[in-house]
Amino acid sequence: MSLPRSLALALLITTVLAGCGFKLRSSQDLPFATIAVTPEKGKGVAVDLMRYLGPIVRPVAPDAQGQLPDVILDILEEVREKVAVGVNASGQVVEYDLRLKLRFKLRTAKGVELIPVSTLEQHRSLSFNSTAVLSKDAEEAMLYRDMQSECVQQLMRRLAAVKLAASVSAP
Repeated sequence: MSLPRSLALALLITTVLAGCGFKLRSSQDLPFATIAVTPEKGKGVAVDLMRYLGPIVRPVAPDAQGQLPDVILDILEEVREKVAVGVNASGQVVEYDLRLKLRFKLRTAKGVELIPVSTLEQHRSLSFNSTAVLSKDAEEAMLYRDMQSECVQQLMRRLAAVKLAASVSAP
């Protein structure tokens, strides 16, 4: 009895992806037990990151036992821009470039810098149509959420990579 073509194709694709080293994203193993994110009442990326990290997030101030967080992630700047990049013959905007710029650094509670001041940038194009303003506003909000989510994922990868840098410098 032969396999149906769709099943054979699925097996072939799975084998090829497994052979090339493809691996689905999984949760990050972080080299620290607690983290503080400043500013604590930050903008979207800080809030999303704190939600993503969940129970390991602590305030910067010492807790009841006098314990400080292992590391502190300082969100220095989060800037959202909307720049007109295309206009039609009558001067009306037909395309925007949406930008999200995030500057951050990671340090220990004692001030040792683990990740120096770094910048993450995301860009998305948004076509504009004056007859569909409400739907374009919704699309813009969705694109900013997508960029914000991508910044959180990049931050998580960088936080997980701190472990590699620490193990390399350790004797």
